Amino acid sequence: MGCDNGNAQQKANQIKKNRPKTVQKRVQKNSNQELIAPDFTLADLDGNWVSLKELKGKVVLLNFWGTWCGPCRQEIPAFIKLTEKYKKDGLEIVGITLTSGSPENIQSFSDKWGINYTLLTDIEGNETQVVTAKYGQATGQRITGIPTTFIIDREGYIRQRYVGPRSESIFYKDLEPYL
Repeated sequence: MGCDNGNAQQKANQIKKNRPKTVQKRVQKNSNQELIAPDFTLADLDGNWVSLKELKGKVVLLNFWGTWCGPCRQEIPAFIKLTEKYKKDGLEIVGITLTSGSPENIQSFSDKWGINYTLLTDIEGNETQVVTAKYGQATGQRITGIPTTFIIDREGYIRQRYVGPRSESIFYKDLEPYL
């Protein structure tokens, strides 16, 4: 028994033909649309406020993560190496730490792992959840799992979104055009 490519192509053409035109336009519009990263202000582990707009002119790797998250921990060595290699070229890695306890606990975790990039967290309540919701809303894709990471270019546009851990080489390949 073989596959009849002619019938399969006919069916595919019929499905495409019957698809509502508004859906096709919406998909095309989204694929060509440039998306500005939503601004936010969160506290670092020392209680200093950091805004995304302060990082304009840098390439930002924005990582939503948690200390308790195994796949998030997998990425930490890659982020450390990327910071060591490319900070001088304008790379800024920012970790938004979700449901990971007090700033002191996160600092202890950071010291143990040798984290050399900016970590932001909740100081007054659930600020990180608000930022998480903003990014889900802006991209049209809720952040339902971590790690979720975005590449934001020097002008503040979101260029890439990752769900799940990635290696240093994958991040570098996607960051390189913006550095």
